[in-house]
Amino acid sequence: MEAFRCSTCGQLVFFDNSVCLQCGSALGYLPAERSLLAFAPDGDGSWERVDGAPGRYRNCANLQIARCNWMLDVDDAEALCASCVLTSVRPSDDEHEAIAAFAAAEAAKRRLLFQVADLGLPIVDRRDDPDAGLTFEFLSSRGRSVTTGHESGVITLDLSESDDAHREFVRQQLGEPYRTVLGHLRHEIGHYYWPMLVERHADLLTEFRDLFGDERVSYEDAMSDHYASPANDWETTHVSQYATMHPWEDWAETFAHYLHIHGGLQTAASFGLTVGEPSLTAGAAAWSAPVPVEIGPTVAEWLALTFALNGMSRSIGEGDLYPFVLSPTVVRKLDLVHRAATAVASTR
Repeated sequence: MEAFRCSTCGQLVFFDNSVCLQCGSALGYLPAERSLLAFAPDGDGSWERVDGAPGRYRNCANLQIARCNWMLDVDDAEALCASCVLTSVRPSDDEHEAIAAFAAAEAAKRRLLFQVADLGLPIVDRRDDPDAGLTFEFLSSRGRSVTTGHESGVITLDLSESDDAHREFVRQQLGEPYRTVLGHLRHEIGHYYWPMLVERHADLLTEFRDLFGDERVSYEDAMSDHYASPANDWETTHVSQYATMHPWEDWAETFAHYLHIHGGLQTAASFGLTVGEPSLTAGAAAWSAPVPVEIGPTVAEWLALTFALNGMSRSIGEGDLYPFVLSPTVVRKLDLVHRAATAVASTR
């Protein structure tokens, strides 16, 4: 995530801010420009930019209920912004606990959409492609069963994942190093992108099957086998234990980790966070490529940064901020994700 500055006073502000705490200016995000800007009221319920650039804007209708700070052109026919309009199912306004969780899920979704736009990856709205376009269904599991997942462009999230206590309980039960709402969304959108990035490209599909396995094997059988006998020796070949279930899950977990690395490095660069020795040497040594890959320098930079961050985390009595080991096989998988994403982005 980039760092932003208030266009009125220059104060550091963050992606989710709707008000500058230094000068009190109203803030809003313009997705077309990927910019967080200060706005002044225009007297008729609309807003104008304080930087003097032309245009009049209005708030997303979800400003209050989803804490959404994204803006629309004042003449836009939609009531909802480019992020909120992608959500087709949400709790009703009188489901107070679920609505609070819904707001947290929407905040994570906005970060996800910022990132995929930054990478140049396309989003096809469900209204434009009713069969495979992207839409989000945020559902409360109170009184009913909800399974977080993806099917044909529909990303479903159990809003219980927005509850810290519930999510931590599940994380410990499954032995996961991380479990976050943003992580779920990154994983599920990986499923959405698989046909676009891999399946439609014969050369990449062949490479995918060599690295990840044959996705044509029965998913139901693979899932049954996974839960009956989870893999214990996955660290040298997969980014997580869950990735061992099926090649599609391996792809989604690896794609999510690619976004994790990209977002982390972008944030560090935006805040001027750099590391020197001994992290640089350690990062380079931790990724000594048997076969050079395009993503190799990025991985070395990421590992150098995380070694320093892990040291900082331990110094205040916490566990590692980044508790992963990236094996050569995992890095080759990350490299395929990187090349596939870059190839699609370059054609837009």
